[in-house]
Amino acid sequence: MSTRMKIHLQRVLGMVLLGLFLPSYLAAQGPPIREGETLDLPKCLAIALERHPSIRAAAGTVLAGEGKIGQARSGYYPQLSGSAGYSRTDPVSSGQKGTTGTDVYNSYSSSLSLSQNIYDFGKTPTQVKIQELGRNASLSDLENARAQVIFGVKQAYYGFLQARQSRDVNREIVSQFQQHLEQARAFFETGTKPKIDVTKAEVDLSNAKLNLLKAENAFRLALVTLNNAIGFPEAPDYTIAEQLSFQRQEVDLDATLRRAYDWRPDLQSILVKKMALEQGIELAKKGYYPSVTGNASYGWGGGDFPLDRGWTFGAQVNLPIFSGYSTKYQVEEARANLEVLTANEATLRQSIYQEVKQAWLNLSEAADRITTTEVSVRQAQENLDLANGRYASGVGSPIEVTDALVAASNAKTARITALYDYKVAQASLEKATGER
Repeated sequence: MSTRMKIHLQRVLGMVLLGLFLPSYLAAQGPPIREGETLDLPKCLAIALERHPSIRAAAGTVLAGEGKIGQARSGYYPQLSGSAGYSRTDPVSSGQKGTTGTDVYNSYSSSLSLSQNIYDFGKTPTQVKIQELGRNASLSDLENARAQVIFGVKQAYYGFLQARQSRDVNREIVSQFQQHLEQARAFFETGTKPKIDVTKAEVDLSNAKLNLLKAENAFRLALVTLNNAIGFPEAPDYTIAEQLSFQRQEVDLDATLRRAYDWRPDLQSILVKKMALEQGIELAKKGYYPSVTGNASYGWGGGDFPLDRGWTFGAQVNLPIFSGYSTKYQVEEARANLEVLTANEATLRQSIYQEVKQAWLNLSEAADRITTTEVSVRQAQENLDLANGRYASGVGSPIEVTDALVAASNAKTARITALYDYKVAQASLEKATGER
C-alpha cells in the first residue's frame, strides 16, 4: 500500500472515530442549534455530518471492517487453550454369583495446548488482504453516505429558501389585492365605480389568501424537511439569513465526466470490491494446497494427588485429497461473483454518465431560465404599475389589475423556481462528480 493511501486511510479512520464519538461529546456540550440562531449552509452541513445516523452507520461498518482485519491476522499468531476435567466412576456389579463391584474412583485431568500455523501456502495473508480491501470499500461507502447527506441537506436548504421566498411573494400579492380592494371601495363610495369592482376585488383577495395559506404550509413543511436532512428533527426555531442567489457557472462536460469516474465513491467502492473478489478467487484456489501446523501440549492427570504429568509436541500436515469438488465450486462461485460485480460496474458507469450529463443540462437550462424570468419579472412589474395607474385614473378595469397582479406573481414565482432549480442542479453536479 502506498504512503499516500495509508495517510488517506488514517485520515478517514480518524473521521470515522470522530463521527462515532463526537455526537456524544456534543450532546454533553449543548444542542447544536439554539433558539433564534441564524444558520447558513456550511453550518447546516456541519450539523448533518456530525449527527446524521446514516453517516454513523457507515462509520460503524468501517470499524467492523477493522475488526475483521484483526480476525484474519489472528492466523499469524499461536493459539493457546487450556482445559480441566473431573469425573467420578462407580461401576455397577455384574450381578453374577460370587462377583463384587469395583471400587469407586475419581479422575482428574488438566492441560495446556498450543498450536501454531507454520505454513498454509498464503491462505492467511490472502485473507488479511481481502479484509483490508473490504475495509477500504467500506471507507468508500462512508464517503458515499456523506455525499448523499450533503446533497440532501443542500436540496432541503434551497427548498427552504424557495418556500420562504414564495411565501413572501404571496404575502406581497395579498397586500396588493388588499390595497386594490380598498381602492375599489373608495371608488364605489364616491360613485365612480360599480359594486362589481368591489365584489371582484373581494374574491381576488380571498383567492390570494388561500394561496398564502398553501405557501405558509409549504414553508413549514420545508423547515421540517431541512431539520430531518441535518439529522435534527426536534431542532428549535431558527432563521436562515441567505437568499437564493445566482452566479452563472461554466462547466466543462468532458473534464467533469473524467473527475466523476476518478472520484465517485460508489464507483471506487465497486473497484475495491472487485480487487477483493480477485483475491477471493486466489484464496479459493489455495484450498487445493496443504497446510502445516505445529502443536504442543502439557497436562496433568490421574485418580489421586499428586497428579501425573506429561507433555507432547509435534507437527501435522493437512493434505486435502478429495473434498467432493468443494474447492472447485468455490472457485467457480468466486469467479461468477466477480462477473456480477463487473457488470454492476458497467451499469454504474452508465448511471454516472447519465447523472453528470443530466445535471449539466439542468444547470445550463436553469441558468437560461433565470435570465429569461428576470426579464419577465421586470416586464410584469411594469405592466402592473400601468394597470394600477390606469385604474387609479378611472380608465382601467379590475380585470386588468387582477391579470397584472397574477402575471407579476407568476413571474416572481417562476424566477424563484428557476433559482432553486439552478442551485439543486449545482448540488447534483457536485454529487455526480464525487466532489469532496
